[in-house]
Amino acid sequence: MAKNKTSDKTIEEAMAAAKATQRPGQTKEQTKLIAQGVQKGIEHYKKQHKAKLREQDKRKKSKQRQQGDTAQPEQQSHLPSPQPLPWVLLGLSWFVFASYFVFNNFF
Repeated sequence: MAKNKTSDKTIEEAMAAAKATQRPGQTKEQTKLIAQGVQKGIEHYKKQHKAKLREQDKRKKSKQRQQGDTAQPEQQSHLPSPQPLPWVLLGLSWFVFASYFVFNNFF
């Protein structure tokens, strides 16, 4: 199996570029060779682009990690403010329970 599997789209792009620059009197074989050269150029560009993106991603993750390490002690010292909704719901449920209990026994 070949390690460099070329996509159909890349082959089509290379052939289109070769046909677009085709000179009068140029043979099909010559056009095919030009298309192969263009295809290799496209593949080389894609490899470089992927490597560049990986390097940028590594830098970004490293930067985030460094910022995350310095930001963690600040986050640990900051306690979240208590939310009133759970306490209101708890009080309301006890009130409803007590009301049910009182009215069910007396009526």
